[in-house]
Amino acid sequence: MYGGDEVSAIVIDLGSHTCKAGYAGEDAPKAVFPSVVGAIDQMDVDESDDAEKNSGSGESKNNSRNVDGDKAKGKRKLYVGSQSLGYRRDFMEVLSPLKDGIVADWDIVDSIWEHAFSRECLLIDPKEHPMLLAEPSSNAQQQRERAAELMFEKYKAPALFLAKNAVLTSFASGRATSLVVDSGGGSTTVAPVHDGYVLQKAVATSPIGGEFLTDCLMKSLESKGIAMKPRYSFRRKEIRPGEFQTVDLDFPNTTESYKLYSQRVIASDIKECVCRAPDTPYDESAYSNIPTTSYELPDGQTLEIGADRFKIPDVLFNPSLAQSIPGMESFAEIAPSVRGLPQMVIESINKCDVDIRRELFSSILLAGGTASMQQLKERLEKDLLEESPQAARVKVLASGNATERRFSVWIGGSILASLGSFQQMWFSKSEYEEHGASYIQRKCP
Repeated sequence: MYGGDEVSAIVIDLGSHTCKAGYAGEDAPKAVFPSVVGAIDQMDVDESDDAEKNSGSGESKNNSRNVDGDKAKGKRKLYVGSQSLGYRRDFMEVLSPLKDGIVADWDIVDSIWEHAFSRECLLIDPKEHPMLLAEPSSNAQQQRERAAELMFEKYKAPALFLAKNAVLTSFASGRATSLVVDSGGGSTTVAPVHDGYVLQKAVATSPIGGEFLTDCLMKSLESKGIAMKPRYSFRRKEIRPGEFQTVDLDFPNTTESYKLYSQRVIASDIKECVCRAPDTPYDESAYSNIPTTSYELPDGQTLEIGADRFKIPDVLFNPSLAQSIPGMESFAEIAPSVRGLPQMVIESINKCDVDIRRELFSSILLAGGTASMQQLKERLEKDLLEESPQAARVKVLASGNATERRFSVWIGGSILASLGSFQQMWFSKSEYEEHGASYIQRKCP
């Protein structure tokens, strides 16, 4: 048993879009930063001129082999955190450690954790704090063991616990049983939680998340001839007081992935500012003459966004809409197998035991960044009322506070790790040394 009363646990939720980290018992994470990193292969760059350019920024050097260990990579320099990513560098690729929500590159995860513990974020020594990590509902055994090895061997954490995202969201709203609809950056997952356990056989996932919607919006705007200039590609010069002129700058060595990342940052802000879920399924003719909303781009040009405000969010409910957006044709191959939000919810509940279906219908929880979109809750409730059995009392619950919706997994972890009754659940370092990493399956079901 780990008696960690005198020092608070650290809760880390590494999502597909952002990483949230902070102290258990607090009501919001201390550090929130992108879960992608910038990477420069040192092969591309002459060491000498690199050293003087990057002397000022915090980065983690990474000389390890890659995950498979089959080929030793050259040295990679990784840049973590929104500040380091916001600074354009030659040959910097933007990489994500996750593929389909599961960790694919442990070097990057390591550098993200390191950044979270460092002076830019939490400023802690991991040796002194038990760690609660949030993991996707479909996490594989080897992923869990790998996380345990890294935490105990490298960071020397005194204790560790892995908790499923859906369970934490359920705890954050004070429920032991609920149906969690978690719509994040990379995907949307519907997972039933019963008495604090995820019912694995009924979990439904869809590749449509916030980033997919952002891409739809970008393609749609591009097809209308609107070019999004990333922040680094221009400078604004004041010609007369209050009047600016935009001067384009040319950086031939900028990678495609960095350019796309910078454009996505802008597109995602447009999406968050102007998009809202339509009350009824989107249809071209009804929304064609809808009043537009304006949005000013960083380079000073103003966009007028009309029907797209409703069309893009409706892709969550009707994925085949995405095919009608120019440039999203590649989605057509997987489109037939992707289901809308209401269908996923009903399918997931039908795979559960008859006895708990009623309870699940009446406590559907919305979580994740994409779920904090305006009107999403009302629309989902309306669609479910039409499609669900007569006897079911459908209730979609979402915190009125968008911050709580975005961070519900983290908040659940924060509540769980600060409970007195939870303290005997930790997987402690001594147990790890005695039983090895595979014991995590027994300790964290």
